[in-house]
Amino acid sequence: MDNSDENSVQFHGDEEIIEVIDLNETEQNPDDLADEFEDVDVGETEDGDNEQEDWDTDDEMEQEKEQDDSELTFSKHTGSVFCVSLDPATNSLAVTGGEDDKAYVWRVSDGEVLFECTGHKDSVTSVLFSHDSSLVATGDMSGLIKVWRVETKQEVWSFEVGDLEWMEWHPCAPVLLAGMADGNVWMWKIPGGDCRTLQGPGCQSTSGKVLPDGKRAVVGYEDGNVRLWDLKQGNATHVIKGHDGHQGALTCLTCNKDGSLVLTGSVDGRAKLINTATGKVLGVFSVDGGKAKASQEDAEETNSVESVGFCNVLPLIAVAYLHGTLAIYDLSSQVLRHKCQHQRSLYGGHCLWRSPGQTLLPPTARPLIRGAEGERAREMGMDSTPIALCRQCTLKAIFPFLWRPF
Repeated sequence: MDNSDENSVQFHGDEEIIEVIDLNETEQNPDDLADEFEDVDVGETEDGDNEQEDWDTDDEMEQEKEQDDSELTFSKHTGSVFCVSLDPATNSLAVTGGEDDKAYVWRVSDGEVLFECTGHKDSVTSVLFSHDSSLVATGDMSGLIKVWRVETKQEVWSFEVGDLEWMEWHPCAPVLLAGMADGNVWMWKIPGGDCRTLQGPGCQSTSGKVLPDGKRAVVGYEDGNVRLWDLKQGNATHVIKGHDGHQGALTCLTCNKDGSLVLTGSVDGRAKLINTATGKVLGVFSVDGGKAKASQEDAEETNSVESVGFCNVLPLIAVAYLHGTLAIYDLSSQVLRHKCQHQRSLYGGHCLWRSPGQTLLPPTARPLIRGAEGERAREMGMDSTPIALCRQCTLKAIFPFLWRPF
């Protein structure tokens, strides 16, 4: 083939040559490349501004992601904040406990500390106001429980138990319940200290709730069983176990407004609806099948249920799963009504419905109180919009959130 054929340009269809570039057969060295870029102006744009100003630095991008919309920050703690509770009577006081072995009772309006709950030996992991907000209970990882009278700011009672798993106040009396790692549930009359023990099955008591009638309590255990207790008699009226029970440790439980129904969640990926009068399981809810796991290692990979909640206005329940799914089920038909997927895990979540509206929403909005890993608890402004309270926690901190509806 002659040179004319080699150098000829072939056109295909409507193609058009825009520019012809000669390829240099010799390889360019670094000096040649430097010479070519000498005439390229990368310092300023046409308007004289430095192009670098148009680029966000990593610090600026991180600041945008961590935008803080809170109205108040409580910074008294010197370590991770593990727990927080609002007083149920007025919602004007908060109590927080943390890694610094301290708990504080403070005003949510201005963050002023009313008093410090001193004397704990380890990280404070549980704090609760009584039903009338007159008393506040604080518990630490060593098993030391203290009760303080809010009005006088004085300690009125203390008791040391084994490994503390949960605490719960009676809904209409100064009676405190606490679940232990050995499975027993202790019940004290405060401040007298009169005590009764509900003997467990020998495995960890993971969660508990006093029913609204004040006469019964429901307790979940590590073996997947659920027990309904008569508090006066001190005996279990119903035991939900075997096929009716969960195939793994319970992670959460709650009851509806009149206490006729209990909703439980477990590491087996299922939530179960139980009739408290008969002990019968009325429904099973699972977002992804909830296959039971044969080993502990497999159980850790399960999309476990981390939070459950009843709506007191509409026949709806909410179930939050470890992998970030918040599912809304119709209580009557037991069908999935809505599902929200979140990027973050909902490990240790705790959902609560709040009037008016009683509409649970995906936990992706602003916090009411946030126990921040490290140092802070925040208070957000509230309005009359329907909202839902959702608590998220990690291994180091518990984050209670107040969500706005969409």
